[in-house]
Amino acid sequence: MAEIELFSSLQLDAIREVGNIGTGNAATALSGLLSRMIHMDVPKTELVSIYELAEHYGDPMQIVGAVFVRSSGGFQCSLIFIQPEEDANFMVELLLKQQFGTSIPIDEIPQEMIDSALTEVGNIVLSSFLNAINLLLGTQHQISVPGVAHDMLSSILDVVASIYGQMGETALLVNTELSVEGLEEGRRISGHIILIPDPDSLELLLRKLKVM
Repeated sequence: MAEIELFSSLQLDAIREVGNIGTGNAATALSGLLSRMIHMDVPKTELVSIYELAEHYGDPMQIVGAVFVRSSGGFQCSLIFIQPEEDANFMVELLLKQQFGTSIPIDEIPQEMIDSALTEVGNIVLSSFLNAINLLLGTQHQISVPGVAHDMLSSILDVVASIYGQMGETALLVNTELSVEGLEEGRRISGHIILIPDPDSLELLLRKLKVM
């Protein structure tokens, strides 16, 4: 079932709803991490070939921050959380302000601390997203130690396709924007979750949703 055109509209709608639920769960967890109310736009969820990821994003030269994890257990999959570098740095500043009680300009924060904070944010987002799926399936999971990277969007997506394409060729993209309580009006934070289920996991999900 690797070819997207083989999915029925009912299957696609069911999978998109899973993406919506997972994103809502992730936003709730992020609110707890930052101790701020977070409002999430209705996410745009698509099912695409892993080799066509670049066609569904913006400027391939844009610098982004990405957090990668691998999940084992009943629902095996790979997950990636990608943000424009500016938004990723802003999330780091918010997290460190919550932890230390004072604002620290991003250019005064050591890179190791930036990566640690970004990893914490990504891990919370992806774990919470995955928790929603496992709750639906009645399965459990173990998540790998997160990896973090800063690079051009095209380079990140090339790595995703070359490494994770060996495990599954279908990717669920979830794109949304967040507004965070207490920020200046109009300040938005974008985030992109990529879920790449192993073939058996995708079939398990469709069976559980009663669309297979």
